[in-house]
Amino acid sequence: MNDSFSLHGRVAVVTGGCGVLGGCLADGLAAAGAEIAVLDRRVEAAAAKAAEIQAAGGVAVPFTADVLDRTSLQRARAAIEERWGRVDILVNAAGGNVARARSDERDVFEVPLDAHEEVLRLNLHGTVLPSLEFGAGMAARGKGCIIVISSMAAQRAMSGVPGYSMAKAAVENFTRWLAVDLARRHGSGIRVNAIAPGFFITTQNRDVLLAPDGTHTARARTILGRTPMGRFGTPDELVGAVQWLCSDAASFVTGVVIPIDGGFSSFSGV
Repeated sequence: MNDSFSLHGRVAVVTGGCGVLGGCLADGLAAAGAEIAVLDRRVEAAAAKAAEIQAAGGVAVPFTADVLDRTSLQRARAAIEERWGRVDILVNAAGGNVARARSDERDVFEVPLDAHEEVLRLNLHGTVLPSLEFGAGMAARGKGCIIVISSMAAQRAMSGVPGYSMAKAAVENFTRWLAVDLARRHGSGIRVNAIAPGFFITTQNRDVLLAPDGTHTARARTILGRTPMGRFGTPDELVGAVQWLCSDAASFVTGVVIPIDGGFSSFSGV
């Protein structure tokens, strides 16, 4: 690997590191040489993921934290810095939709307000709090990289997911705002960028996209009809962009949102 793309010796915190996408990103960063702090609310799951990375030849240690609890994040940061002395990379992979906030089969006026609030907190606050906590250490050193996970729902009206869409739109704005603020106040060594995945089958959306017999639902067929590549993405297809954004090869890249979507965001549908 070209040295500018290597993450050898860097310390990467991955929130939601036990999820389908977060776990794959943790694997990819470890493969590029980073040492991984797997952050998750579930102690056993974090330990299992760390063991999996270690078995593949990487370096990983499990840590427990809730991305919506600043105190638990502070404890995790202290433990990680005690172990490694610093954090070089933060990947905000915790998030997702909340089933009761969906409006597929009902009018948006019938969605409980607290369901909107729940999905907003999970995705927006669950990105802002870790970014502020771990970003403070990066700012003090004048060096670091923060990765945010956006969505196709941030830029286009997408049926059924009003709260999730609002949250991801806010996450993109936060990415740009934080990138500008940190660069101006703390120098060009600290960068903030986002990826916007297209459609991937995960634990959370499997029932929405796949019927019990494994065939595509009507919603899945609509999505694929508007995806020029004609298929869903696989989690490993997110890895290359994140490896690049975290590496010195992207040293002049900050404040961007990169779509990884098989062409979905480029297609007008015509």
